[in-house]
Order: sequence, then structure tokens, then C-alpha cells
Amino acid sequence: MTDRKSRLQQHPILCLAVIVLLALGHKIPVVNSVELTFELPDNARECFHEEILKNQTATLEFQVVSGGRYDVDVTLESPTGEVVYRQIKTQFDSYQFVAAATGVYVACFSNEFSTFSHKIVYMDFQVGEEQPLPGLEEHATVLTQMEKSAQETHKGLNAILDYQTHHRLREAQGRKRAEDLNERVLWWSLTETAAILIIAIGQVLVLRNFFSEKKPSQMNYPLMK
Repeated sequence: MTDRKSRLQQHPILCLAVIVLLALGHKIPVVNSVELTFELPDNARECFHEEILKNQTATLEFQVVSGGRYDVDVTLESPTGEVVYRQIKTQFDSYQFVAAATGVYVACFSNEFSTFSHKIVYMDFQVGEEQPLPGLEEHATVLTQMEKSAQETHKGLNAILDYQTHHRLREAQGRKRAEDLNERVLWWSLTETAAILIIAIGQVLVLRNFFSEKKPSQMNYPLMK
């Protein structure tokens, strides 16, 4: 047993990897959250309900992925009907708050100001704080260096997940803009091509009319007296 411990101490990276794998293998309780991407039609309003306890921390994050001018109206109402957060024609934002009362909070996204453009909206509604790794909830003594490294690694992995989500959203948004621009350029090129062909055919017909010889029957002779 002593030899095994000494070998593990000689390989701290291996120990750290084992701790991380064990932590990921357990069923870790995570924060209660709703994360989804939905379509918001024109002149439409979508609301999402989430029950939050008093003094519990919550975060509402959203971003318009595509559609129109990439803007949407957002409101967050408390169980008493009070509007605790409001944004008008906003592309993206993140709002963190502490619930003042226990009840159902309503987050609504409105596209009622738009008459023809559909929107695709990403929303992340997180409630509560994430639980620590197994075995680190009520630690009586000071954390060892490996436990601190495992905890920092866990936080880093969560940060990587958030960064990946935001990069995917930016990629989807950029791809949608590129597709829209490509479609506009295509139609503009087809319109220019059609206009050039019409002008070329018209010029050929006009020039042909100038240099064509008229038949005697078509010529106007003065009347003989």
C-alpha cells in the first residue's frame, strides 16, 4: 500500500486524471436549468415558467441567432406580476438576480413588433448554484493540492462548455448571415444578367433597324401632280 502511494505521489498528473475521471463518473448534482433554442414567429410571444425559491440565485441569458435585425423584446416577471427585467429590441444579454419571493417566474420573448421576419432565439435559464464535486461538500480539513486541482479543473471544464456554446451560437449566426448574403448576391447577379441580356438584345434590334434597307413599297414617294 505504501509503495502504491509513493508511486502515485511521483505521478501527480496521473493522480489528477484519476480524480477527474472519478468525479465525472459519479452522478454530480447540477444546477437546475432550462437551455434551448426555439423559433419565434412574427407577431408572436413565447413565455417560459420556472419555479424559484426565495433568496435563490438565477440567471437568464438569451441571444437572437437569426431573423430580421437580430433583436427581440424580453421581460421577466415575478410571481406577483412585477417586471424585474425588461429589454426592448435587444440582440443578446445576460441577467442575474436573487429571487425576492418563492414562486413561478415568467420569462417572455416577444416578436410582436415584427410583421414578416421569424426569429431563432437561444435561451439559458439557470436556477441555483452548482453543487461541488463529490466528497468536497463538507470538507472538515484544508483541501489538498490534488483536490484543489480537481476543483479548478471542474470549473475550467464548465467554463469550456460555456465558451463552446457561445462559439456555436456565433458560428450559427455567422453562417446564417453568410447564407442570406449569398442569396442576395445570387439574386442581384441574376437580375444584372437579365438586364444586360435585355439591353444587348435591344441594342442589336435598334442597330439592325438603322442599317436595314427599306423595300421600295415601304418608301414614301412624293405624289406626282
